[in-house]
Amino acid sequence: MANITTFVPRDESISLRDMVTPVFRRKRAVTLAFVGVFLGAILAAFFLANYYQVNFEVLVDRERVDPMVTTESTSQSSLPTQAVTPEEINSEIEILRSPDVLEKVVVATGLADKEKHGLTAKLFPKTDAEYMAKAIKHLDSKLTIIPVDKSNNISIKYRSTDPKLAFDVMTALSNAYLEKHLSVHRPNGSMDFFANQTEQYKQALAQSEAKLSDFGVGAGIAAPDVVRTNMAQQVALFEGILNQAKQAVKADEKKITTLQSQLTTTAPRSSTQEVSAQAAILLQQLNTSLLASQLKRTQLLTKYNADYPLVREADQEITQTQAAIADAQKNQYQTVTTDRDPTYELLRQSLVQTQSDLSAQNATVAEATNSIQRMQSQMVDLDQKAVKQSDLLREVKADESNYLLYLSKREQEKTQDALDKKRIANVSIAVPPVFPALPMVTPLLVVAIGLFLAIFVGMGTAFAIDYMDVSFRTPAEVMKTLDIPVLASLPMRHLAAIDVSSTQARYEKYQLGQSGV
Repeated sequence: MANITTFVPRDESISLRDMVTPVFRRKRAVTLAFVGVFLGAILAAFFLANYYQVNFEVLVDRERVDPMVTTESTSQSSLPTQAVTPEEINSEIEILRSPDVLEKVVVATGLADKEKHGLTAKLFPKTDAEYMAKAIKHLDSKLTIIPVDKSNNISIKYRSTDPKLAFDVMTALSNAYLEKHLSVHRPNGSMDFFANQTEQYKQALAQSEAKLSDFGVGAGIAAPDVVRTNMAQQVALFEGILNQAKQAVKADEKKITTLQSQLTTTAPRSSTQEVSAQAAILLQQLNTSLLASQLKRTQLLTKYNADYPLVREADQEITQTQAAIADAQKNQYQTVTTDRDPTYELLRQSLVQTQSDLSAQNATVAEATNSIQRMQSQMVDLDQKAVKQSDLLREVKADESNYLLYLSKREQEKTQDALDKKRIANVSIAVPPVFPALPMVTPLLVVAIGLFLAIFVGMGTAFAIDYMDVSFRTPAEVMKTLDIPVLASLPMRHLAAIDVSSTQARYEKYQLGQSGV
């Protein structure tokens, strides 16, 4: 007969035995789960030990804003400095996965050739384009590209059984990505464009300078605008001289008219001394002649008679001389002294001087007029030459400005290219690819992890099965669930000796009695 154990309620606190009881109760399930997981770990260790993984990281930052290509002397920023957005990081991820980038990697590493030598390729041959597309698809599926949490980095991973292939793929992908990023964020051919423009404007500047030099040689003047300015000053000076000369001519003409009028009313000479006196000298001469005649008559009378002809002649001379003396004593002589009138001479000299000045002033007016007309004509010619020279100068300045502008832009592009070799538009390889010397994981580590995982899965399986089992396993579960006292409990191995049907009938009768039926 089976032993019946009377159940005595005990403390419901969970003990260590209660915790491990499901494991022992589900030994078969625990064993199967443990063995399955552990064998899977061993297989994983065997396969993963042959895989090599290479990774690199891309840093997206705003230390240098993408340049905007313009014709201005200085480059402008396309965007203001701000934090990197998730959209920008996702854009970089899409660039990494772009088909043209992956195609460059496939071509550089020969992945398409590997597809041609595969088993499926021998059974089902395809075209080169199909092999290329298939290689790109396989490469994309093997790439793991994810943004690194709480950073601006993008992690790119690739694994392969060939460590050299994995390293080559990552190196080619990093190079192709940088080239693609540069072509996307910076216009293609900007360096060549600015170099060509610089050369064109250099030639244009040389031609315009040659035209300007030839113009100076042909015109015979280096600075017509300066000469024109100086000549304008001279014209103004000559116009002042001309006006002064005209004023002097008018003044001289008026002065000449006045002087001529005054000369007509002014005597040319005037008396300066008037003396009245007798003819004393004549009387003296006549008295001398009378005395000489008397002496002669006396001498003649000593020799001749009074009737002698010589004596009568002497008497006649005496008589005439006495008559002349008498006449001279009766007449008075007046001496008048005259000289040039100083007023008349002054007027005459002033007239002559004014007439001379008038002639000089007229000559000055004529020459000044001719000089002004000549210089004005030259100024018109110089003005035309200055306009032409100004056009040539503007052309030279424009060509020089454009040449310097595009030269500066070309140097800026050179600088940008030099910077892009290190940091392409704020994207850089933060962690470069490294040749893998060891596989992804060591077999021992995978086995150890598999062991702990097998234990965890086995125990978890036991607890899960035990949790989903709706049968009562302990008297405490019966009392707790049905809220009835448990009089006795039997172990599972003694249930065969008990009439289960009679026991179940009594249990159902008991339940009916409790419900009042």
